[in-house]
Amino acid sequence: MSDAEALNRRLLDEMAAADVLSDQWRPAFLAMPRHRFVPGVIWVDAEGGGFTARRRDDDPAAWLEIAYTNDAIVTQVDDGATPDTGTGRRVTSSISAPSIVAAMLRRLEVEAGMRVLEIGTGTGWNAALLAHVVGEQNVTTIEVDAVIAERARKALAEAGVSPTVVTGDGAEGFQGNAPYDRVIATAAVQHVPYSWVAQTRPGGIILTPWGTAYDNGALVLLTVDEHGAAHGRFVDNTVAFMWLRAQRAPRPDPPNDLAGAAESTTTLHPDAVAWDDISASFAVGVRLPDVSKRFVDADDGSDDFTFWAFSGPSWACVDVTDGASTHRVLQYGPRNLWDEIEAAYRWWEQNERPLTGRFGLAVFPDRQYVYLDSLDNPV
Repeated sequence: MSDAEALNRRLLDEMAAADVLSDQWRPAFLAMPRHRFVPGVIWVDAEGGGFTARRRDDDPAAWLEIAYTNDAIVTQVDDGATPDTGTGRRVTSSISAPSIVAAMLRRLEVEAGMRVLEIGTGTGWNAALLAHVVGEQNVTTIEVDAVIAERARKALAEAGVSPTVVTGDGAEGFQGNAPYDRVIATAAVQHVPYSWVAQTRPGGIILTPWGTAYDNGALVLLTVDEHGAAHGRFVDNTVAFMWLRAQRAPRPDPPNDLAGAAESTTTLHPDAVAWDDISASFAVGVRLPDVSKRFVDADDGSDDFTFWAFSGPSWACVDVTDGASTHRVLQYGPRNLWDEIEAAYRWWEQNERPLTGRFGLAVFPDRQYVYLDSLDNPV
């Protein structure tokens, strides 16, 4: 048994013991081992921030160990613009953690012969696993980055499978092989492209990461109905995927000039609205989908920090001193963003602090909305 095979079996045994890997999918994970799809150059955390390249040729054993950790692996930074001798700043492609891959595939409920559309080919590993179960001729996968798409085609061919790999915008789907029984996305969206619904047969399933500028971590499972709409519940809020490139959320920097901001105080700790409870963060994001947030630690090494919120020309910050019960608030622009965040949090509390699973998403040709408990109760 090779080192790679031993590492793969160890990982799969751990996943099975945790009830993540089902008997249906284990043969696929054995036949399509992860290291075949991990590129020779990956990116790891760098000292001082950012990402630095790690090359397989420099230390094959260490690279192989990383390939079989149950963690995501960064495979591209800065849309490929940063050379592997530089420091990357933004993750733009990765291979997901095996447990996340297995859990999503399990939720997809595929059977042999089903047609599957995958949005976001990445390394090609997910497409290879799908091809092993439903048949390579039934898998269509789309990748927006031409370099990544070509690398995936090569990896898939070397693994002995040849699904249809399309270089293009995943938001458009791929009409050429429609209708699909299943659509699975490996990139997060703020709005589900209606093309995915239109290209899925009635009764078909769409599984996609979903988020807002405020909170990116949910997974929604939609069923397409006979009227051309799709709806379903959020089934998880512990995953975080990179955005579909056309729907990337803004990442503003805090302003240098705080002049003109209105000052007040709050007793609501920012952790309550963005950190302590994932359902609270999700709900605030649903109520304020265009507001982004950021935490900035103090420079003095203390536990003090500043919470920032942004939307267009408006911003707000909350200065938190460790142990304090009252915090200074600054708000600037046409919107009082911290007041809006507090109101969204109070709404969540008044509705009995609903867990993420009580929310659902409805997608129609001309609109889509999040609902609480039932379709007729939009948030």
